[in-house]
This record gives sequence, C-alpha cells and structure tokens, in this order.
Amino acid sequence: MTAAAPTRPSFKQRQFEAREDAILDAAHELLATKGYDQTTVDEVAAAVGIAKASLYKHFPSKEVLATAAMKRMIQRALAFIDGLSPSLSADESLRAVLEWALRLRLAGGLPTLPSSNSALVAALTQDEAYVALVTELTGRLGLWVQFGKALGKLRADLPDEVILLSFYARTCDPAIDFLKRGGTMDDETIVQAMLKLFFDGVRRSA
Repeated sequence: MTAAAPTRPSFKQRQFEAREDAILDAAHELLATKGYDQTTVDEVAAAVGIAKASLYKHFPSKEVLATAAMKRMIQRALAFIDGLSPSLSADESLRAVLEWALRLRLAGGLPTLPSSNSALVAALTQDEAYVALVTELTGRLGLWVQFGKALGKLRADLPDEVILLSFYARTCDPAIDFLKRGGTMDDETIVQAMLKLFFDGVRRSA
C-alpha cells in the first residue's frame, strides 16, 4: 500500500507562519538591542508592519513572545553545536560556542532577558519546550565541562555548575556593552578579552 503524500500547508497557513517568523525576527532584534524591559509589543508590531491585535493572534502576551524568541535562539545555539567539528577537544568546543555567542552579542543578535521579572520567569519556567531546550543545551555544555576536567584541561576544584553559570554570565556581561560603547576597543579585542577572562578562571594551570 502506497503511503499518502504529506499534506501541503495551505496558502493561509504559510502566510500565518511567515508572519510569525517576521514577528520573531523583530522581537529578537529589539530584545537584543533594547532588552526586555525597554521593548514593547507596539514596537514589535510596528517593526513588522502589523496591528498589535494581529500580533496577539500569534503571541498573546509580551512574555509569551519573549519565550518564543528565546526558544528559537537556543535552537540556533544547538544547531551551531551540531555543526562543530568532532575533532575539537572539550575545552576547544566550549571556546567555540562562547566565541560564537560573544560575536553574536556584539553584532546585536543575542537577546538578553532580566532575571527579576516574575511574569517573564513564570512564562519561561512553565513552557515545557523552553525548559527542555535549556536542559539540552546545559547538558551538552556540561558534558564538555566533565570531559575537560577528566582530561586535565579544566579546574577540577570548581563545581560544574560554577563553570557553566560563569560561561552563561560571560555571554550577557554588561561590561561588553560598556566596552563597545567606549569605542577604544574593537569587537575582536573585546571577544578575545572575554574569552581570556573566562578561560583563565576555569582552565587548569599547566
């Protein structure tokens, strides 16, 4: 028996999905450049060229929109990890991911979310897909930390959680914004300084 051909989405459905992608693109850019607190739903809708009511058909609140943007960001991080060469060592892999995130941040492409907004935190923690993605990303980075320790590349006296949280902290360090606005250091210098700051702290001394 021949399997039925997959049903193609209707034109209306493709339009809906294209608009949703455009909304997420706009939200991503605004969250990256202005931050969560300073970004409004009106600004996102205006950037896409739609009414706020139309945006709410896709995302019923600012918290849901930010959660969707973060899920897509984590998916991109996981895709970057999937594309890394398997010949890289654990510490080299960590360095590659951190460098990618830092360059993305300096280019205005890495959203940052506050940790103190209770409504946003609730939306993030209650979204099963978001929690699953964060768990997967942390798990994969955590394996590199464990391998790095086992191979004597990373400090065994630092708990895995400390290294991982320090890793994440470097990607959203406000010092990056101050250094970029200061104008005395180019992006490459800032990236290398942040990498050195992190790895000098976690790498095992020779």
